[in-house]
Formats: sequence, structure tokens, C-alpha cells
Amino acid sequence: MPTWMPKESEIERKWFVVDADGQVLGRLASRVTAILRGKHKPTFVPHLDVGDHVVVINAEKVRLTGRKLTDKIYRWHTGYIGGLREVSAGAMLKTHPERVIEWAVEGMLPKNRLGRAMAKKLKVYRGREHPHAAQQPTALEIS
Repeated sequence: MPTWMPKESEIERKWFVVDADGQVLGRLASRVTAILRGKHKPTFVPHLDVGDHVVVINAEKVRLTGRKLTDKIYRWHTGYIGGLREVSAGAMLKTHPERVIEWAVEGMLPKNRLGRAMAKKLKVYRGREHPHAAQQPTALEIS
């Protein structure tokens, strides 16, 4: 009996909504990553994108434990000479709370074109409102 592999036409993608209100960032990101990769499905294979779409709402209300609000530093380079930028996690949560969740999830995904395709299925919004109601997403409880 040959091993069964799902074809692209056989992959069913669902939509899930995750409320980040009061959730710890790392635990939330690891659960969202597992859904984006498709590890919750019996048809999971590591070399295919079989995951689902995830919409994260209330990104501004995500929680960081310990002293991460002051000690955790986000660094990136603009591409210009002397363009190394640094921002603390507290400042990033105030200005761009979506990026905090996006960067945490992307850091847990594979570092290749498969991981980039999975990251495109993540939608993060600052408040409760999101434009994906037409997809009839299922609310997902993360504990």
C-alpha cells in the first residue's frame, strides 16, 4: 500500500478567529502556528501547506510576562547605512500591536517559501473588528 499524500485540490481550508485579549504572547503564537501549519489535521504532511486561515483580534490586549515590556527589544534594519532600528516591546505594543503577534508567529514558522506561504494566511487586527465575516470563521478558544 503506498503512502497517501493529499493533493492541492483535496486540501480543505477553514477560517478561525482567535481573541488575543489577556492571552500570553508565546502561548498564543505557538497555537496559531500549529493551526497555520495544519498540525491539528490528520492529513498533515510537513512538506505541504495544509493549514487553515487564522484571524487574530484584540492584538493590543495581548499579555507579556515578566519584564518583557521593558527588556525585550525588537530589532530590524531599514536597508540604509546606519539603519538599525530598535524598539522595546512596550513601545511596539502601543504603536504596532499587530506586528508583535505577526513577528512571534513568523519566528515559529519554517524559514523558506513554505513558511512565507503559511504566514500569508495570518490576519491580525488591533481591535475587535475584522473584514473576514463573509468567510464565516469559527471562534477558537486558546487556553
